[in-house]
Amino acid sequence: MEIFLHDKQSIIDADNHRFQVVAAGRRFGKSFYAAYRLFEAATHTHKERSDGSIIDISAEIVYYVGPTFKQARENLWEVCMQLGQGLIAGVRQNEGEIKLTNGRTIRFKGADDPDSLRGVGVSFVVLDEYAFMKPNVWEYIIRPMLMLSEGGALFIGTPAGKNHFYDMWTAASKGRDPMTDNESKHWKAFQFRSDDNPYYTNTEIEDIVAGLSDDARKQELEASFEATGGKVFSYDMFPILENIQSGSYVIAIDLAGFSGGGRNTQKSILDDHAMAVAKITENGWHIERIYHGQWDVRETALRIIRAWRDYGQCPVGIERGMAKNAVCGEDGKGGYLGELMHKYGYFDVIPLTHGNQRKEDRIKWALQGRAEKGQITLEPDDGLSQDSKWVGKFQSQAVDFPNQLAHDDLLDAVAYIDQLAEKASSWDIQLEDNWYPHDLEVGY
Repeated sequence: MEIFLHDKQSIIDADNHRFQVVAAGRRFGKSFYAAYRLFEAATHTHKERSDGSIIDISAEIVYYVGPTFKQARENLWEVCMQLGQGLIAGVRQNEGEIKLTNGRTIRFKGADDPDSLRGVGVSFVVLDEYAFMKPNVWEYIIRPMLMLSEGGALFIGTPAGKNHFYDMWTAASKGRDPMTDNESKHWKAFQFRSDDNPYYTNTEIEDIVAGLSDDARKQELEASFEATGGKVFSYDMFPILENIQSGSYVIAIDLAGFSGGGRNTQKSILDDHAMAVAKITENGWHIERIYHGQWDVRETALRIIRAWRDYGQCPVGIERGMAKNAVCGEDGKGGYLGELMHKYGYFDVIPLTHGNQRKEDRIKWALQGRAEKGQITLEPDDGLSQDSKWVGKFQSQAVDFPNQLAHDDLLDAVAYIDQLAEKASSWDIQLEDNWYPHDLEVGY
């Protein structure tokens, strides 16, 4: 197979990292390069593993995975038919299968049917438009299938806001494993614009740009993750202001859930827990701090009571549900939080409800009008550690909203302030000297 890659495609091809994450603009040549990599992987029948052993991979499958099976075939089938001339022994188009003359198989799959991906060994996979797939397709299904052959993966696509594709690209660009955040020699990130493809003239690019919004241009042509997603919120709708003096505090908490439920102390592996501390003023809400992280039940309870004491024994609301019950029971005075209340002072936990609204509608109802009027301001987080910084994360979630594949936990916590604001001025509980745990794990 004789093919010609342009210079930017050749940069990826010359790289030997096992897992490559490529953010590229439209018409960069993603489809052609993906098809080339499928055939390049499938022409090999043996593989040398990290321990030096040589294994036969002729029975291992090469996967091309699109958001859906239909999209996968529409995106790449014809390209593969043209590129694979002389290598293809037979095809089963309805099943999305290409058999090569050396006996190896390239199989097309859709990420929307994850169970269909299971059950075979895979030596290489291309995940095309990964931003539009659920992340567990990689983490729980495909990644384990590569173990025997120590196979590789190419993630390639155009950004769609700051969702899990952005998280993976960011981790890989720092040489870290996206699943563990540990340093890794296996991951590499690339970013290319549409005009990195030399086969398009400047005139053609200019004509395309002229018909696009700035947001579309950034995302579709420049492969930028900074595009503003669903257009409900923008960065300038949340001014950053320092030292808002007068007002009454409230704390709204959106819990992500805990593995196993009950008093289980395992961490949630999906969204962050988020605690939004807001000062209710005559002009609106000033978000002073959002604590966020993947804490176990006990640490969550400790953080709640510490925030409550730090901000003057103010109203505390927690989203109703199993996660709330795990922390403080149905009555708000049980669980680990109840034990801490027994030692440091009782307060009522206000159950926050979704009011039979979809999350998207509830967030819009609570925040959009206020944000458009400049009534939601943010305290700068310059003095916080990198892990504790929250302003940029909140802004990113806001401009991505309502992308269903992007996180919205910080945004959701702030939306719940709507149910607490009216209680702020009437809350008047006096307790003794402030208590600060020296160690969150020990609790004293």
